[in-house]
Amino acid sequence: MIDEIIQNALREDIGDGDHSSLSCIPEDAKGSAKLLVKADGIIAGVELAERIFKTFDSSLKFDRFISDGESVKYGDIAFEIHGSSRSILSTERLVLNFMQRMSGIATQTNSLVKKIEGTGAKLLDTRKTTPGIRYMEKWAVRIGGGFNHRFALYDMIMLKDNHVDYAGGIEAAIERANDYLKVTKKELKIEIEVRNEEELETVLEVGGVDRIMLDNFSPQRIVEALKTIPDIYEVEASGGITSDTIRDYAETGVDFISVGALTHSFESLDMSLKATFNKTT
Repeated sequence: MIDEIIQNALREDIGDGDHSSLSCIPEDAKGSAKLLVKADGIIAGVELAERIFKTFDSSLKFDRFISDGESVKYGDIAFEIHGSSRSILSTERLVLNFMQRMSGIATQTNSLVKKIEGTGAKLLDTRKTTPGIRYMEKWAVRIGGGFNHRFALYDMIMLKDNHVDYAGGIEAAIERANDYLKVTKKELKIEIEVRNEEELETVLEVGGVDRIMLDNFSPQRIVEALKTIPDIYEVEASGGITSDTIRDYAETGVDFISVGALTHSFESLDMSLKATFNKTT
């Protein structure tokens, strides 16, 4: 999947050629460039950067100084790349685009992970990702210390409000989901979203699920709800949880907290790729 994303991105950006570089850089020109960090945060995408460079030009030499997941500050040099000047220029923007976004996600994720330290709750991402590069964004969440929820629609059954409404109610949705697993012989976990205490009561009466998502419950309501939920169920809090409130949610005793903003509302980490020298052999 990573290779497919890289190849597609290269096709999108280069097309029939990087004519800026081809027009003014000699074919045999050699150069080096350094990845300069211009903001404090958690770096992500270093491993990916090396893979992009080597995919485009296997002769490029990559010297890594900082690894994914490490804290960085303004002025740090994450890596240097050496080799064909044309190759470096042609891959520069793709590397920066991924690294800036991935580092922004990792930085925001790490900030929230620190806020819930010691509670036992795990921070999850969601499917609110950029189409086509979901793997990179969920990779960044892991680098930042968070955990991935289901990757896509195919690796978990998640019965949300619309599923329940279209199916004709909670009982029908759960029963059909379990029947589907029996017929298809698929081994998938079932999670169901509940919007209020009445729906939670119905889920507990029906059973047949692995995880219950308490959607848009306040921390106080979650504390009360957890008193009624047997330990056999995993419990996830979701909906409107912010940096200011996440600790309160974590201290309720839930197993998971999902935050869509990890991958849809983040600030990219500023960085640049700066040439260190350029010569013609």
